[in-house]
Amino acid sequence: MSRIGRKPIEIPAGVEVKVDGTLVTVKGPKGTLSQEIKPLISVKVEGNQVIVERPDDEAQSRALHGLSRTLIANMVEGVSKGYSKELQINGVGYRAAKQGKKLVLTLGYSHLVEVEEIDGITIDVPDTNKIIISGADKQLVGQFASEVRGKRPPEPYKGKGIKYATETIRRKEGKAGAKGAK
Repeated sequence: MSRIGRKPIEIPAGVEVKVDGTLVTVKGPKGTLSQEIKPLISVKVEGNQVIVERPDDEAQSRALHGLSRTLIANMVEGVSKGYSKELQINGVGYRAAKQGKKLVLTLGYSHLVEVEEIDGITIDVPDTNKIIISGADKQLVGQFASEVRGKRPPEPYKGKGIKYATETIRRKEGKAGAKGAK
């Protein structure tokens, strides 16, 4: 048995899990998420736990067992606690501001970069060089944070650009110059 797949998922107070065939819907204080689970995997709600089971020990069944359990666990955590990613902006003159539902970035280009807030995502700018992206859907939060980071990824020589707060940038040495050459 998969070590991850066989662990039951605890349902916290205020969260409701419904299984309708292959569709699992999780409703909580932060929103509602639903996920289509492969028909090979069976999902049951027993008391305040969700149990994910597989029919056999085939390779595909084993792979889907842990995946399905993790997807459901992420939905349960997302609607109860939520997910967030923190981005930092480094560079002279680089900054972020929020105007209504838009994130406006000054990133050294000749124009301002504007990113529209999408459904299920909230953008918070507590400081001019810090962006916090949060939401209930783990995949959506990560994807949106990646798109914002992609507007100006950090470069390895001076470290300028947008990076995740937990990310470390491997720095490179600049040109050595013409040492010893005549």
